[in-house]
Amino acid sequence: MENTASIPGSRQLNLKKSFNRGLRSLLTACSDEEFRKAFPSCTAAEQEGLHRLFIQVISSLHEDIEEEFESIFVETQAGPVLDHIEELVEEHNLDPLLTKKSNLGETAQNLSAMKKNEVNHLTGLLEKAEEQKRKLKARLELLKKEKQDFSGVEKFVQELRTRI
Repeated sequence: MENTASIPGSRQLNLKKSFNRGLRSLLTACSDEEFRKAFPSCTAAEQEGLHRLFIQVISSLHEDIEEEFESIFVETQAGPVLDHIEELVEEHNLDPLLTKKSNLGETAQNLSAMKKNEVNHLTGLLEKAEEQKRKLKARLELLKKEKQDFSGVEKFVQELRTRI
């Protein structure tokens, strides 16, 4: 990766801008009116003082969070990584062999056909398994019947032995 820390790329700028917007909206979510409603038993002067204190705390918190974000951003080298990603995307877009855009409809049809084939294959496997299960049940019933038939022969042999 080249060191282009002096000029941040658009991905870096967009990440920082998005973070700051999210942070600002999160920390300024409480309006002046909502804040005053939270302290109905205080006088207007007390509410004003509390609100100023609240604004100071929020401002300080905002600065601390921004500093921490920037520290983590630098520590993890997120900026150079985002710049490298941006370079790779640009290279990818400039390469005529890679820029062939696939037809979304064609891709959807191919995926659909693949899934249908997979369903058909699985259905076939299920049918074979059910057929094997049916054959095993029939064989089991036959064996049970033969066992019953054989037990009748066994009783007959026992009777013959006792007569002799």
